[in-house]
Amino acid sequence: MSLNQTPQSNRIHIAFFGQTNAGKSSLINAVTQQDIALVSEVRGTTTDPVYKAMELLPLGPVMLIDTAGLNDTTGLGTLRKQKTLEVLNKTDLAVLVIDGLQSSFEFEKKLIETIHNKKVPLIGVINKMDLTALDVSRQEALSKDLGIPIYPVSSVTKEGIKELKIAMSQALPLDEDAFRIVGDLVHPGDFVVLVTPIDKAAPKGRLILPQQQTIRDILESDAIAIVCKEHELRETLDRLGTKPQLVITDSQAFLKVAADTPKDILMTSFSILFARHKGDLLQLVKGAKAIEALKDGDKVLISEGCTHHRQSDDIGSVKIPRWLKQLTGKQLHFDYVSGVSFTDSAKDYALIIHCGACMLNKKAMAHRLETVETLQVPIVNYGVMIAYVHGILDRALEPFPLAKMIWDEVN
Repeated sequence: MSLNQTPQSNRIHIAFFGQTNAGKSSLINAVTQQDIALVSEVRGTTTDPVYKAMELLPLGPVMLIDTAGLNDTTGLGTLRKQKTLEVLNKTDLAVLVIDGLQSSFEFEKKLIETIHNKKVPLIGVINKMDLTALDVSRQEALSKDLGIPIYPVSSVTKEGIKELKIAMSQALPLDEDAFRIVGDLVHPGDFVVLVTPIDKAAPKGRLILPQQQTIRDILESDAIAIVCKEHELRETLDRLGTKPQLVITDSQAFLKVAADTPKDILMTSFSILFARHKGDLLQLVKGAKAIEALKDGDKVLISEGCTHHRQSDDIGSVKIPRWLKQLTGKQLHFDYVSGVSFTDSAKDYALIIHCGACMLNKKAMAHRLETVETLQVPIVNYGVMIAYVHGILDRALEPFPLAKMIWDEVN
């Protein structure tokens, strides 16, 4: 990821759905004024979802997703349909593209129901208006029949494209705190110390994404970010001359940072901040309680939202399994999944341990949490789990009174 780019996880995800050859790819090209999606008269040209990150006014940074036609009847149609519907789990806004030449909309009605069940904002587009006409009365009737707003466009002549962009921006729910990570915990002028270990797992030439985003949020809050490594923390605090509002550490340095941070200074981790920012901190805190109930033979899933080259002391595949075995004394079986895939077998696990989800958008992480909650499978994230196994979860939750109260109750 370039330092000049908005991360994928902070982009509005807009997905285009519809039947084969409804003109989804052509519409995306017209909206972006670029040849992003492959266009052909051959049915089913788009097979797997195609992602394009860009700036789209008046929306700002977005991730546009072109999907395969959901009425694809080819041999791979079922797999393509599954891939397309999985996109809904990370979609902030769905755009239903309808062929302006068709007369029946039963397929679209079923798709609308599916999208509504996912609680995704939805607008409809009648495409190919250069080949047919859609007067106001027919447009209103169709909108009423489908139960969604309908906008006529032509991907060829670009008629209605400007109006569609405005409609897309207005359809998105307002979220003033969409990217707040730590801003509600600090005040203008506060000092915040960030502990960022630079070891062999740290990427060359830059900080990892959670650290970048947290620093940006501190600056947005008119507070002051002070960055140091774990071995310089004590000296940093001594020389600061004023008590910081908060110390935030990489979870792997939790023990040393906890020892070097005076008890009257609030302390937590980047991962715990992201547990709250991207997911449900209360659910993840409750999940930590399941660690002490693990038994011999239990299966534990370690899930990461990104793929990366694993180091010899990798946090997910080496350190966490070692810590859990040492703490519980049990023989546990660990499975691993990373990237956009999650798991279709969540119910088979006694515990799921998830990363901080910095590379996932809120919608995707919320879907994962909802899935395991429905199955009554406990889930915890890296930061909460690491604080727990090191015996400092009480302290790491002090900046979050409600989560601290929940933890005290389950204990």
